[in-house]
Amino acid sequence: MSADSQSNVKAHLLGIGFDNADGHRRITRAEQFSILGGSEETHSRMTETVVKTVEELERKGKRLEHAKPPELVELLDKHTPR
Repeated sequence: MSADSQSNVKAHLLGIGFDNADGHRRITRAEQFSILGGSEETHSRMTETVVKTVEELERKGKRLEHAKPPELVELLDKHTPR
């Protein structure tokens, strides 16, 4: 891929939670991710994970679209609350 075509590449993480029992619609959107649904706890955990992952990439001088899949998997795992 040429440098010009790489500049057009966009990446966006999507997190979807299915454990919502209270009927509340939870949506968190940012430039590089969207978190939809889930219980309050699940939605919060997913949001925290993705925010910390994107922040760490930024500290490394990278955007999401420039992260290699193995690096992204490692960061998401690292930032997932236990």
